[in-house]
Amino acid sequence: MRSYASPVAEDVREGRPTGVARATAEGETPALDPDAVRRSYQHHRARRRARVEHTRRTKRAGARFWIVLVLLVAAFVLLALTTWREIGRLFGL
Repeated sequence: MRSYASPVAEDVREGRPTGVARATAEGETPALDPDAVRRSYQHHRARRRARVEHTRRTKRAGARFWIVLVLLVAAFVLLALTTWREIGRLFGL
């Protein structure tokens, strides 16, 4: 009976090397991409830069939230005091 597993899975199950290990075991030189290391460094630098920028944006967003909240509370207090003073002046309280 034939298994539905891929040839790679059969190689792994039987303990034969796969991929680059197979190529080096058979004496072949693996095909290397000369720009792979540079692209990998660029990729990881971009991820790190994005993570740092996300942290900065998160901190700035928190600061903006508290500044806007304080300004809104100050405006509410100013409006309430002004309204209270006008009501007191109008009704003689």
